[in-house]
Amino acid sequence: MKQLTSILTITLMCLYSCAQQEPSEVLAETPAEINYVTEIVVPELNIPWGMEFLPDSSIVITEKTGTLIHFKDDKKTIIEGLPEIYVRGQGGLMDIKLHPDYKNNGWIYFSYGSANGDGDGGNTAIIRGKLNGNTLSDIEHLYKGVPNTKKGQHWGSRLEFDKEGYLYFSIGDRGNRDVNPQDITRDGGKIYRLHADGSIPEDNPFVTESDAKKAIFSYGHRNPQGMVMHPETGKIWVNEHGPKGGDEINIVEKGNNYGWPVISYGINYSGTSFTEITEKEGMEQPVFYWVPSIAPSGMAIVDSNKYPDWQDSVLVGSLKFQYLERLVINDNKVTKREKLFEGLGRFRNIKQAPDGYLYAGVEGLGIVKIIPKTN
Repeated sequence: MKQLTSILTITLMCLYSCAQQEPSEVLAETPAEINYVTEIVVPELNIPWGMEFLPDSSIVITEKTGTLIHFKDDKKTIIEGLPEIYVRGQGGLMDIKLHPDYKNNGWIYFSYGSANGDGDGGNTAIIRGKLNGNTLSDIEHLYKGVPNTKKGQHWGSRLEFDKEGYLYFSIGDRGNRDVNPQDITRDGGKIYRLHADGSIPEDNPFVTESDAKKAIFSYGHRNPQGMVMHPETGKIWVNEHGPKGGDEINIVEKGNNYGWPVISYGINYSGTSFTEITEKEGMEQPVFYWVPSIAPSGMAIVDSNKYPDWQDSVLVGSLKFQYLERLVINDNKVTKREKLFEGLGRFRNIKQAPDGYLYAGVEGLGIVKIIPKTN
């Protein structure tokens, strides 16, 4: 009987280990040839966290250290008027997003580390403002995560609009995984949804829940640093950092629980386990997960005719391995992975611009444009 018990124990351990080690049968490969090259369009940037393209084709860029840059006619200009930026660890001046009707209303949205409110430290905040010359004006504060903390990790924070004009943003678990992500009365480890003016949509999933954060759209997230609206379905897709392994791609659905840290395909950085399960009823499975971790950041879905062989591909920047990953996804299943532009640097951001070209923010390098090779 003891021998049978031992055999069963070993078998179960093996099954668990296999489940932990096999994110997909599809391994990332370096393609024999890439039909595109990169060209530096904005040089000498440190950590270009976010970028947006204005109607005149100039670029507004956020540097994590707290600088807002307007790049026009090959010249960088510092934009003044930002609130005080709390820079700590992974936090600082983060994402930027234009209102879908920017041409008519001029609103620009920002996520950043803010020390406003009670307590030492800071948390992720969302504002919007208007660009008047070289100054940001008409600033409105839309949301501020609480409580403040001196922890430097897991601020999120990407911004995205959907086709109906709702604003989505992410706040990471702020290094408090055992409390924040699964508690809808607390900020952190969530995707949020607001009206463009910062008001709470009446159909948000937890508006009737006592003491809940009414802006929450989904929960159980760790640290989403990539967010994009799917150009066909209109769904919000995110990628998020796992611990040691277990980075994820998720499709955000109203009220859903994405499981962190109750379920995960990752382990502690020390190599120890913090959960024994990868599935649980009522918690969503990721579309895809990485083991080992690639440290995903910016995210784009290609629908431009500039890249015929990349149509519908999901592009994700790898901070850890310094490449751009291309994932081919069919019926929400990854069928192919490619490593692009290996060694170029830490891809912090990737965006398909209005001109149809892809632009990437690479740490220590700048903004690069991905263009077809010339014969």
